Amino acid sequence: MIEAHDLTRRYGDFTAVSGISFSVQEGEILGMLGPNGAGKTTTIRMITGFLPPTSGQVTVDGKDLFESPREARRQLGYLPENVSLYPEMRVDEYLAYRARLEGLSRGEARSAIPLAVERCLLGDVRHQIIGTLSKGFRQRVGLATAILHNPRVLVLDEPTVGLDPKQIISIRELIRELGRQHTLLLSTHILPEVELLCDRVVIIDKGHIVAEGTPQSLRERWTGNPALRVILKDAPAGAAEALAALPGVLRVKDGGPDGSWTLECEPGSDPREEVFRTAASAGWVLLELARQRGATLEDIFVRLTTADTADTAAASEGAHPPGPPAATPADATEEVVS
Repeated sequence: MIEAHDLTRRYGDFTAVSGISFSVQEGEILGMLGPNGAGKTTTIRMITGFLPPTSGQVTVDGKDLFESPREARRQLGYLPENVSLYPEMRVDEYLAYRARLEGLSRGEARSAIPLAVERCLLGDVRHQIIGTLSKGFRQRVGLATAILHNPRVLVLDEPTVGLDPKQIISIRELIRELGRQHTLLLSTHILPEVELLCDRVVIIDKGHIVAEGTPQSLRERWTGNPALRVILKDAPAGAAEALAALPGVLRVKDGGPDGSWTLECEPGSDPREEVFRTAASAGWVLLELARQRGATLEDIFVRLTTADTADTAAASEGAHPPGPPAATPADATEEVVS
């Protein structure tokens, strides 16, 4: 549904986004993840046509966004990070106004507005003045305006920023429901949203894509071989050699001053039973035997967005190779371009 090809945006000598390419398939929820100032909002604005790229191409449902903007934008619904509403208008008045801006006829608006109100759970406040609403309800109004014309693609930029925990849960449930009927591109720096909502993830840092894949595939890519943590009372002599000889164990590493060992294992193997039997037959006191926690999405995110460019390019299989680091700090850029 969305194809971004080699998107670049420069501001003078500073490159905010450099050569970004990715796609969003029909029916998919794609999360665009990155720290503040990474270039997410700049990318979102280029994809929605609010900001022309310095170079590159965007197509929506096969229509070029800049050669056929009307046809492409007709398939887009956009919720910006800061929702612009008219606080003096009532919710239903504002939705009627936005329906006219979207080109809906009176008849189309009469059916579209109640549907948007129902889907975004605005029934109790539809006659209320927008300025009196909580931020959570204002986000719902923004989502309602984004779906009024029934677009095939929804682009949501930081939809839960600034909300309290209860409001965040409500908006996430609404996004999950919208994802059943629309293709979604969700920009966020909140990791739980990606885990809970997204089918696939693109991680951006300093204007480059540094990793791409499903949350599960990213975890598998960065976790490496499975490992066990073993602690034996008083660290018996010869224990490390005996453990290293067990089937499925590749090597044994000294785990530190607590007397633990880390057993790096072959992919797909689980030698815990063999470790237990070896300890029991040798009369060792086994204090701990546990799988080591694999890399979480948070671990991957922190590593990718703090690693050196060369390390990131080498370690991130399938990622788009980052270019040279920008001369201006990325968070300063987001202040300028967001």
